[in-house]
Amino acid sequence: MQKFSQIRPQLGNLSVWDIDETLFQTKAQVHVVKDGKRVKSLSNKEFNTYKLKKGESYDFTEFRDAKLFNKTSIPIQRAIDKAAKTLKAYSNLPNSKVIVLTARSDFDDPHTFLNTFEKYGLNMKQVHVHRAGNLGLPSAEAKRVFIKQYLDTGKFKSVSLFDDDARNLEVFLSLKKEYPSVKFVAYMANHGYFRKY
Repeated sequence: MQKFSQIRPQLGNLSVWDIDETLFQTKAQVHVVKDGKRVKSLSNKEFNTYKLKKGESYDFTEFRDAKLFNKTSIPIQRAIDKAAKTLKAYSNLPNSKVIVLTARSDFDDPHTFLNTFEKYGLNMKQVHVHRAGNLGLPSAEAKRVFIKQYLDTGKFKSVSLFDDDARNLEVFLSLKKEYPSVKFVAYMANHGYFRKY
């Protein structure tokens, strides 16, 4: 007769990676528009903290441009290598996954977008990219939705997030209360170096 512990499904690990300023240094800008005119252009870092003024809206055109991403993104090779190493290790562990979770929405050319990762050594056939920007929520809240979807499956004993935005890491760690049996580890990304947050 099998023991209960032998028939219970093995719990896995979830590794979650941001793109901008975590896996790649990117050049795309978010434009601020007012009365149909561009009034300001923001880097990824500036966008994380910018508050729209009355009458302003965002133009994310550059953030959807796969060719721009492919041509101008500079790989943070240390980070990509770490993600690839994790992917290789997890391929032998049941229910373990590596995913990419970006605040961007859909790209205009998914093949060109994914090819950018492939050419620097990350096998995207095994990695799903979730585009939190499609939800129309603030970045941290949108990323939280996707991470919760994974944790709600009950398949994971640990989850780690690699991100350059403190707000994303804080909201991620706040999930500990909802999932007390899951180990949460947050890493602040800084040019390929990661510090536990």
